[in-house]
Amino acid sequence: MDRPMHMNAPAAEYFVPSPTRWPILAAAGLLILAFGAAAWVNAATAGPYVLAVGAVVVAYVAVGWFGDLIREGRRGLYDDQVEGALRTGMAWFIYSEVVVFGALFGTLFYLRMVSVPGLASGDTHALLWPAFKGGWPVGGPDITGAITAMKASGLPAINTLMLLASGGMVTLAHAALKKGQRGRVIAFLLATIVIGILFLRNQVHEYSHAYTALHLTLASGAYGATFFTITGLHGLHVAIGTGFMVVMLERMLRGDFTAKHDVGFVAATWYWHFVGVVWLIVFVLVYLL
Repeated sequence: MDRPMHMNAPAAEYFVPSPTRWPILAAAGLLILAFGAAAWVNAATAGPYVLAVGAVVVAYVAVGWFGDLIREGRRGLYDDQVEGALRTGMAWFIYSEVVVFGALFGTLFYLRMVSVPGLASGDTHALLWPAFKGGWPVGGPDITGAITAMKASGLPAINTLMLLASGGMVTLAHAALKKGQRGRVIAFLLATIVIGILFLRNQVHEYSHAYTALHLTLASGAYGATFFTITGLHGLHVAIGTGFMVVMLERMLRGDFTAKHDVGFVAATWYWHFVGVVWLIVFVLVYLL
């Protein structure tokens, strides 16, 4: 097997990339995606189509941009300083994701601990919503019937155990990479990919049960909105993380990584661990409490 070309990278030079179109295309794609999502939620006819266009643009940017990074690494353009910068960039990206989920968890906390109890008591209760009894899960003024909370047992508990196991697998895969155990790395990556697919399959079944049996939708008051927003966004991150693992498997089969040069592999494992930790918080805040 040929050794990765980055093993011959000159240590005295710092790689400066050429001007690229990817950042502006990424910004445009995300803007289109946001407009499409907002339009779809507000029942605009064109919403799903605009959302699909934005998703295609973002996917195109992801494939092209990461493809450029991989090709540059294989050409031997990255030294230790550049790889350190790439790790720092990934750390900041994950931090931005932490802020997003933190805002969602903060919203859930405010609804359950401040807004709903305040609306169910005192003068506000009598003036704004006299019939409101409080409690959680909570519906809305135009929602008839009781809102049934999703149970923690069953598929959510199974998904939790699977993500915990997959976190251990990617850790073992990285340890095997450091020892040069290529076969073990490939096996652990395959297992992680299968778990990611099964997690998404279970979430689809859970959503189907919520819609058909419990009549729970995104429009089912504060509970339905927070449940589907938080779990749906996390499911999207699982799908992205699974895609990362597929790319890592393909690169591992191609011989891109070594014990010393593994920045792409490290970035993917960091992201997968982030997905697992966020799910533990989701499981506690959304399903158990």
